[in-house]
Amino acid sequence: MFGCKTSPLVALLILLGACSPQGDYEPQNGDIIFQTSRSSQSLAVQLATKSPYSHMGLVYVQDGQASVFEAVQPVKLTPLSEWISRGERSHFVVKRLSDADTALTPDVLSKMTDAGATLMGRDYDSFFEWSDESIYCSELVWKVYSRGAGIDVGELETLGDFDLSHPAVAAKVHERFGDDIALDEIVISPVAIFDSERLVTVYEN
Repeated sequence: MFGCKTSPLVALLILLGACSPQGDYEPQNGDIIFQTSRSSQSLAVQLATKSPYSHMGLVYVQDGQASVFEAVQPVKLTPLSEWISRGERSHFVVKRLSDADTALTPDVLSKMTDAGATLMGRDYDSFFEWSDESIYCSELVWKVYSRGAGIDVGELETLGDFDLSHPAVAAKVHERFGDDIALDEIVISPVAIFDSERLVTVYEN
């Protein structure tokens, strides 16, 4: 009864929005985003940690533009749409602190940004060590939250806690560590953060 015509311009904008890699996700500072990486080590990470997600990062929104702070080579900011399109089937999941509205105040977010800035440009850590000399993806997110917000998202583990028995995992471990595997090395996995009770899922495409 109250139908109306849609102009070609509006139709185009709607189509572009529907085709956008980020869909109708509305990014917020401090969001934690997960994907299945296409990297050579992705399968080994998934098998060892019993998780479909092998890469993650921290969402930053600056001047209305969303980026993902991530540990690749090197640690850097990547435009959100580019980050999403790099993952398997462009699938991603976003989690957020259940009390983000009160916990992530402007002051806290500023401290998180400062904590992240100290790690910007660091090399990717393919040996999954806990030092700051080089950084892997879940370590980056965990340390920014812990140091900037005083919040631990996910339980720390050791390499020995993971299932290293699958041939694909064993091959990757041997490639990286040889016969000298530091099973007591502290680590944080993407799935440990994904399963954190502090977080709730706010978007999945």
